[in-house]
Amino acid sequence: MRASVAKTIRSGILGAIASSLCITMSQAQTANPPLSKTPPMGFNTWNEFQCNVSETLLKAVADTMAANGMKAAGYNYVNVDDCWEGARDANGFISSTNKFTSSSLKSLADYVHGKGMKFGAYTSLGDQTCQGKPATLGYESQDVRQWVNWGVDYIKVDWCHVNGTQSANPGAAYKVLGDTLKKYAGPSSARPILYSICNWGVGKSWTFGRSSGGQIWRTTPDIQPNWASIMSILDQQVDLYSYAGPGAASEPGGWNDPDMLEVGNIGSNKDENRAHFGMWCLLSAPLIAGNDVTKMTTDIRDILINKEVIAVDQDSLGVQAQRLSSSNQLEVWAKPMMGNCRAVGLLNRSGSAAMITVNWADLNKWTTVGTWSTTTSATVRDLWTKADVASDKSGSYGVSVPSHGLAILKLTPSDVSDITFKTSRFDIQGVNYASGLLNIGLPGKYSLQILDLNGRVLWRREGSGPSQYVSPVKGDGSHVLRLINPDTKSEIRF
Repeated sequence: MRASVAKTIRSGILGAIASSLCITMSQAQTANPPLSKTPPMGFNTWNEFQCNVSETLLKAVADTMAANGMKAAGYNYVNVDDCWEGARDANGFISSTNKFTSSSLKSLADYVHGKGMKFGAYTSLGDQTCQGKPATLGYESQDVRQWVNWGVDYIKVDWCHVNGTQSANPGAAYKVLGDTLKKYAGPSSARPILYSICNWGVGKSWTFGRSSGGQIWRTTPDIQPNWASIMSILDQQVDLYSYAGPGAASEPGGWNDPDMLEVGNIGSNKDENRAHFGMWCLLSAPLIAGNDVTKMTTDIRDILINKEVIAVDQDSLGVQAQRLSSSNQLEVWAKPMMGNCRAVGLLNRSGSAAMITVNWADLNKWTTVGTWSTTTSATVRDLWTKADVASDKSGSYGVSVPSHGLAILKLTPSDVSDITFKTSRFDIQGVNYASGLLNIGLPGKYSLQILDLNGRVLWRREGSGPSQYVSPVKGDGSHVLRLINPDTKSEIRF
């Protein structure tokens, strides 16, 4: 934000004001900020259109996304998957098919950029794509330079038709292209390209995705448009939470990718579509719509553009949810959010409605973010209805969840004290402080700290009573503001 900002958080105020503690705000802009500090959001052609791709189709998609609320909700990539590829010229530079202007993707990329969005394309790491089109093996330099020339912002790289050397070491194979992307389309380039590793989890992609240069990495085989496939993929994410996150302040983020969304493709069951979308948000997964966004129903659109659910996915802490309990096909998932909030998913995989309860005692797994106990008082907000359903709640909360449904809740601590931030340039959540005032309205004792994202305390003040400080943190690093009440041992981070 360039203008002066003031934000006040008052103790005991419930509802929308209490919930606002968890709002995700953008980082301060730099010439080339690190890629993918939150999971990418966008659209991809494959799930719905397969090889039936053209410039006309992608322009219609971009027009729709710009007008129907998707762009405003954060979907900023418009991606073409396989079958755009044409022949290579004498120097090895690839062209597109004649379904794109001048056998190039440049006109389409320019059009998407003109809509205020970004453009993505596709290749495979082998010598052919999955549909037998020319792929990148042996042409890494030509292809990356061509993508840069066309204005590509995102490249999805599949695992089809790889050779024996590549198969023996997937991490090294993907690093070849990753290093080429860093050379021609890295952080200092005019147009950095997001690298999407799509090798279906072969060789445990989550263990090498980041070191191979990727910002997202597929963890499973292809998703299918049915409940069984979605739940199978969900089960495969349970132990992967430690591999995802925004990374150090100056580095790109890195995210587990359970594959593109099938919201809108799995039938008209609203509960299943909601559960699929909500769980991907709890997983801090890339949100890449795979349905025909030009013809979707109002119900499907409203699921995809629910900003309160999306905020769970885009929260700048970037912590992937963990499954806290699973019994009789009833599951509790949770993740921490900025402001010491908790996002909770109550998932019913059974054939009938059932009561599912989250216990506060299970929510203290993330003590580096902020502490919770059975006596923590919180506002409970239903993110589907966008309404508070309980205030000053402690101990536990239960709700009846329909078959194949998901209740997704945001729990916001109620006992937060007055804090006012006012600076000439400031991003909520402690990211990119400029010099300015920190006003503390506590009547009693407190400890105020500024930390880096690795938890190292950079600055500390102990005080009591209303106080005012000048933030000492300047520049474009990422930081966290932490307020601790020494009497109750409660803690809040922003």
